Amino acid sequence: MAEQAQYEELVRQFSAFGAVKREMGRILPSDCPSGSAAVLTLLSRHGDMRMSKLAELLAVDMSVTSRHVAHVAERGWIERSPDPADKRSRILRLTPAGEDRVREMSRLTTELLAERLSDWTDEEVAQLTGLMTRLRASFDDCRSAHRPPAPPDRPEHPTRTPAITQ
Repeated sequence: MAEQAQYEELVRQFSAFGAVKREMGRILPSDCPSGSAAVLTLLSRHGDMRMSKLAELLAVDMSVTSRHVAHVAERGWIERSPDPADKRSRILRLTPAGEDRVREMSRLTTELLAERLSDWTDEEVAQLTGLMTRLRASFDDCRSAHRPPAPPDRPEHPTRTPAITQ
């Protein structure tokens, strides 16, 4: 297991990674903010789904998901149709225009990564991809696992210290 100092450095690096995410967000088309891009990307990757499933995949509240869905629906990138199994629910599906938007965003982000990582070897890019995939899976496992209640002498939600970048 890693030492405490390694985890502290990892926290600093996660904080600093915000700059990478912001730059990737800046290259998105102006009418497609990051939340909308996430909706389109998830629908492209996972196919048609209910809003509740989308909210789960986004890991955000239904009200936030509804705003993102409304934004992309207004632009004609998705359609909402009644769920045959439950008429109160809607099934979300990408339209051809939404598929075009996903392809455009993918092209833009791929070009940015190719430019920024041009001095990396193929092996280094593959290693980063593998480690990020594993990290994400570790957090997915934590979210879906049933956690036992905290012992009485330990608080349910420990105090968090904000990450500081150097």
